[in-house]
Amino acid sequence: MKLTKIQVMMVILILLAFSTCASTQGKMEKSREKDPQYQYNLGLFYLNNNNLDEAIKYFNKSLSLNPRNHLVWNALGLAQSMKANFEASVQAFQKALEVNPQFTEAHNNLGTIYFEMKQYDKAETEYRKALLDPNYPSKELPYYNLARLFFVQEKIDEAYENVQKALQIRNRFAMAHNLRGLILEKMDDLDEAVLSFEQAVKIVPDDTTFLFNLARAQFNAGLYLKAKENFEKLLPKLVTQEDRDTVKNYLEELKKLIKD
Repeated sequence: MKLTKIQVMMVILILLAFSTCASTQGKMEKSREKDPQYQYNLGLFYLNNNNLDEAIKYFNKSLSLNPRNHLVWNALGLAQSMKANFEASVQAFQKALEVNPQFTEAHNNLGTIYFEMKQYDKAETEYRKALLDPNYPSKELPYYNLARLFFVQEKIDEAYENVQKALQIRNRFAMAHNLRGLILEKMDDLDEAVLSFEQAVKIVPDDTTFLFNLARAQFNAGLYLKAKENFEKLLPKLVTQEDRDTVKNYLEELKKLIKD
């Protein structure tokens, strides 16, 4: 079947369009290869999807194109910390601060890595540096982190003081309510501890740690029916057999206590 002149022209136009698209796509890909912001955005995409190796690859690529971007250094530090590469994480956060000494978030992040490395003096120093910045918008974080730091060191009064400051800044801070509950248990104030765990569960109902802490505190406070209700609610949400066995043991004990 012969093509008409119009049909031939249409085929030629379509082929030219494909050729133009391919050429444009090629230029775009080459441009993106040399675009540090695009590489950074790719890194963030992989970081948000927990593909840490790919995230680190693209953050490093971005930094090879522009090593003066503190946000990329900070993101690289976060990715390395999630892989427990703490030394590499420390170096990245320090580099972020070298590039931009006013980037207070890196002090808080650096403190958290020192905390994980059990270098508590260094961690405290970084958290306090974060608090010195009057323009830092997330001061509840270093206050919470200081409370956590003091809690593991058994400095209970200091822990309580700092977790209170965190909650004064951000009352719907579930982890701070949970930590406050743990601190209050150490202070033998079970009634207040229960209230704190209740707040944490109210804010994040699906967190199994918060719900377990609440049920355990209710058990210790003698609130057996409430504890039973929450342990029963918790049991089907647990993944590991060890956690399930722990909750089952509490429920067995509660059967005896409630029956008696």
